[in-house]
Amino acid sequence: MATNPGILTNWPWKPLGNFKWLLLAPWAAHSTYDMIMKEGNERDLGYVLIFPYMLVRMLHDQIWISFSRYQTSKGKNKVVSRSLDFEQVDRETNWDDQIIFNALLFYIGIMVIPEASKLPFWRIDGVIITSLLHAGPVEFLYYWLHRALHHHFLYSRYHSHHHSSIVTEPITSVIHPFAEHIAYFTLFAIPLYTTVITRTASIVSFAGYLAYVDFMNNLGHCNLELIPNSLFSFFPFLKYFMYTPSFHSLHHTQFRTNYSLFMPIYDYIYGTVDKSTEITYETSLKRTETSPDVVHLTHLTTPHSIYHLRFGFASVASKPQTSKWYFFFMWPLTLWSSLMTCFYGRTFVLESNKFQNLTTQSWVIPRFFVQYISKCHRKQLNKLIEEAILKAELSGVKVLSLGLLNQGEELNKCGEIYIQRYPQLKVKIVDGSSLVVAIVLHGIPKQTAEVVLCGSYTKVSHAIATALCQRNTKVITMCKDSFENHQLRMSPDLKRNLVHSISHTAKIWLVGQNWKEDQQMKAPKGSLFIPLTQFPPKKWREDCYYLTTPSMITPSSFENLHSCENWLPRRVLSAWRIAGILHGLKDWNVNECGQVMFSVDKIWQASLELGFQPHKIPSIETLIN
Repeated sequence: MATNPGILTNWPWKPLGNFKWLLLAPWAAHSTYDMIMKEGNERDLGYVLIFPYMLVRMLHDQIWISFSRYQTSKGKNKVVSRSLDFEQVDRETNWDDQIIFNALLFYIGIMVIPEASKLPFWRIDGVIITSLLHAGPVEFLYYWLHRALHHHFLYSRYHSHHHSSIVTEPITSVIHPFAEHIAYFTLFAIPLYTTVITRTASIVSFAGYLAYVDFMNNLGHCNLELIPNSLFSFFPFLKYFMYTPSFHSLHHTQFRTNYSLFMPIYDYIYGTVDKSTEITYETSLKRTETSPDVVHLTHLTTPHSIYHLRFGFASVASKPQTSKWYFFFMWPLTLWSSLMTCFYGRTFVLESNKFQNLTTQSWVIPRFFVQYISKCHRKQLNKLIEEAILKAELSGVKVLSLGLLNQGEELNKCGEIYIQRYPQLKVKIVDGSSLVVAIVLHGIPKQTAEVVLCGSYTKVSHAIATALCQRNTKVITMCKDSFENHQLRMSPDLKRNLVHSISHTAKIWLVGQNWKEDQQMKAPKGSLFIPLTQFPPKKWREDCYYLTTPSMITPSSFENLHSCENWLPRRVLSAWRIAGILHGLKDWNVNECGQVMFSVDKIWQASLELGFQPHKIPSIETLIN
């Protein structure tokens, strides 16, 4: 929102929310009807193609979003290295409004302008006229309109909304108040309307012009310098007729320079080219990929989780992972991406963050949940994880944290096999178990009389059971095998607090791997389920309370956090990810994998000292009472 919003700031269909696309339904349906019912010359191909082409434009924008986010996470050729935040993501979720606006105007134009109907597919004179009118009046008028929008009266009421985004993304290019889009479309309509009334317009000239505008808008705001220096070396005059991403990025950081639309010629003519344009361009081209200090290794969960990735759908990635109804209609893309990850997928960079003097990255193993619990995939999974560890070693990474499901004995001995295989590894492997234990223990009030421990035996469940028994809290296990494993490894004086029973009244349930639905149904009304694994428990009961996976709230100084980690809320990170950060900042220089567990008290104190906050759980006290 602008600093002091003026009239026509909001889009007219804002109250409709996601139903705004229904505004195009009558025309889309009518054009489809005409296509089916009419024959030959009676059909208006341009009219029929309006809605499909708007969808193509959306796809084009989404490709730019995904490409830009993926490349900026690696850091190479990045122009501005500042942080994105959730506020900017929310502000830019309505990037499709301008596409709806354009479609409405095109439909209305065909209705009120006779010459706009039944356009030919191709005319070379219309393409030439469109090009000349854009390079002439459109670029010239836009330059002066843009300068006017930077006058304090218009800037505070309109254009400041666009400039709220210092670090631009491709869709930032179309984030303007409604009034500004009216002005912009008026300018872009100059070549379109001129070719229509002169009967030189064609479908190609219209579609090509829109494609050019979209491409250049996305290019200028992608925050990556993609234009090679060799292009300007061979064609020096091009610098007057084609801007670069760094050229326009300077407009967002300096505000009073580089006003041109796509052709910087008028900035050169009127002396408004930023003095640092050349050096910013050269510096961006020379910028290499980011070298992280800490890497968090994670994986996909379900086939639909690709849309929740940072470079998937930005608005979806900025919210906790849930299933969306429209994912059903995207099954061809989902199937294709699933097959690609299975047969050709390699570990890739998902996200890059900064905290204090530490650079962290999240890397994704392109495999899904079902593959992690399948015996036939273990060899391939271990190979991918091993390759990622060796890559981290070569990159100079200090700590690699494992946020992978089923890091148990069956898969890789909680990461221990990699240490045994490569004893000279400098990168330290951390499975985060100590912080998981700390978070769970500090979420259970010390006066708790009894808890239920469900699921398979793990070193995490054993550490928690041991600590609770030391508090004189009765730990009830429902599984005989789990009870025997815990008892076998517990000192004699603590065994009296470890009980195997299938009948109990405890309202605090600690749930681990392989937890069964029938166990959940046995819990008394009002029970609280606390997970010990990366996956939150399925909510089968409406009369019980469910916590998310072990996690903590990040400090405000944690930079570039604008997507959610799986099911976690905003600005919340999992214990497995935080553990790697703590090891990196504190330079502990130890492995935490296999049966080795770091000091629970030490890592908990370190997390609090560095500003990580535990979740507040006011309902636990009530449950006990």
